[in-house]
Amino acid sequence: MSHDLDTFAATANALADVAGTVIRPWFRTSVGIDDKADESPVTIADRTAERVMRAVLAERHPDHAILGEEFGLHAGNSDWQWTLDPIDGTRAFITGRPTFGTLISLSHAGTPVIGVIDQPITGERWIGVAGRGTLFRPGFGSLAAPHVIRTRACASLAQADLSCTAVEMLEDAPRPTWKQLKAAVHRVSWGGDCYAYGLLALGQIDVIAECTMKPWDWAALVPVIEGAGGRVTDWNGQILRADGDGTVLAVGNPALLDAAVSCLKE
Repeated sequence: MSHDLDTFAATANALADVAGTVIRPWFRTSVGIDDKADESPVTIADRTAERVMRAVLAERHPDHAILGEEFGLHAGNSDWQWTLDPIDGTRAFITGRPTFGTLISLSHAGTPVIGVIDQPITGERWIGVAGRGTLFRPGFGSLAAPHVIRTRACASLAQADLSCTAVEMLEDAPRPTWKQLKAAVHRVSWGGDCYAYGLLALGQIDVIAECTMKPWDWAALVPVIEGAGGRVTDWNGQILRADGDGTVLAVGNPALLDAAVSCLKE
């Protein structure tokens, strides 16, 4: 398995590279925008980036399944499945904010074992592999090699920084308990998309609680955050599942999980 993971991690990095090559020329341009059935925006950059990633996978791992936000499921004939979100945070992308990212995950028998969060504009990249420490490439022109990162040991919710992408997301929450968590923490920030999860892995944020999340939104986050010492569950503290309720709770310090779940209960 270890040898396979090395090979697959190299593929994940290659996918992030080719997706970034597609995405960067479209950033802060008059990119064409369509609205999907759920009124979320999608651009030519989303679709083209997913196509090129699928082409790489078809060449390197033709027996693997692929689930992508833009083009759905391509069934494979093995226990391996790639999950792709070419631009997580399309609203940020189309408004010129570099808080979007490319999410790439590989699962084995339903469990995410490799995750990549890539920010193609800044050059930052988080790489999580099951059983290993998460690696971070600093970006911003740095020549430093990727290095292992850790979450921070925030002692209590009262000292914690909480993040969520958008207030509107929480209007569709399965239960209106997010306000209880908000009231329990030190500070709240908004608008991070997948970038916020990378910041949690870096020790800049302590808690993230979101909902209406699809597998392509969260699969890559699990190896990245857990490899940095954190935890990712649903709002009940249970392992994330493709058929779950769409809630996601991430904590940098696992000791915060029970308190956060308690806040989010009915």
